[in-house]
Amino acid sequence: QVQLVESGGGLVQAGGSLRLSCAASGRTVSISTMGWFRQAPGKGREPVAINNWSGGSTWYVNSVKGRFTISRDNAKNTVYLQMNTLKPEDTAVYYCAATKNGGGLSPDYWGQGTQVTVSS
Repeated sequence: QVQLVESGGGLVQAGGSLRLSCAASGRTVSISTMGWFRQAPGKGREPVAINNWSGGSTWYVNSVKGRFTISRDNAKNTVYLQMNTLKPEDTAVYYCAATKNGGGLSPDYWGQGTQVTVSS
């Protein structure tokens, strides 16, 4: 099993920045990818940024390209999401998620979520 704990959400004005952190513990050697999803009020959960744990490649949803950056610290088993030039439409609960080796595309593990609110 893998446990994911997020931190770093909050309230920020449009144009501001936040950095989210997600620390993984437990059987981290089994992790294939880690990334961030978000769910805005009344909407479904969508992937935002994904990092391949072994190859290091990254993927971003179009709406955040050029504004968000996913990175990781291998020694700390932690993945970060640096969010710049935030917009009100970025307001959502952000979830850290991970897939395991040999699993499918859907995450096997989820964090508890952290609220990000961007005021206009």
